[in-house]
Amino acid sequence: MRILIVDDIFTNRYLLVELLKTLGHDYAQVENGREAIEALEKENFDLVLMDIEMPVMNGIETVHYIRNNFPAPANRIPIVALTAHNPELFFEDFRDSGFDKLLTKPYNLEKLSTIIDDLIPENKGS
Repeated sequence: MRILIVDDIFTNRYLLVELLKTLGHDYAQVENGREAIEALEKENFDLVLMDIEMPVMNGIETVHYIRNNFPAPANRIPIVALTAHNPELFFEDFRDSGFDKLLTKPYNLEKLSTIIDDLIPENKGS
């Protein structure tokens, strides 16, 4: 499975890269929403892990752009919101923002694996 990591903080990307390597997934990484859109226009990904707060273009703006401007089925790529904030304080319902799942920091192998398996059922057991 190919996964796009979108986070402006190097240490967060590094941790996700190490977890994805452990799970046996291929990945690419970018630093903001604008770069994510460019990557998604050029390459095929199965899943996106996207931070909410980033410079240039934040996660919510990026998800709205993908959902409203990409052609089907690319506009329905599973996108996981990454945040250290209490999601109820950040927005009422993260799904209303276009995200499919929410992964709260700190990340760990079990939480990440569960989310990937929930969104990509054929991934179970790999």
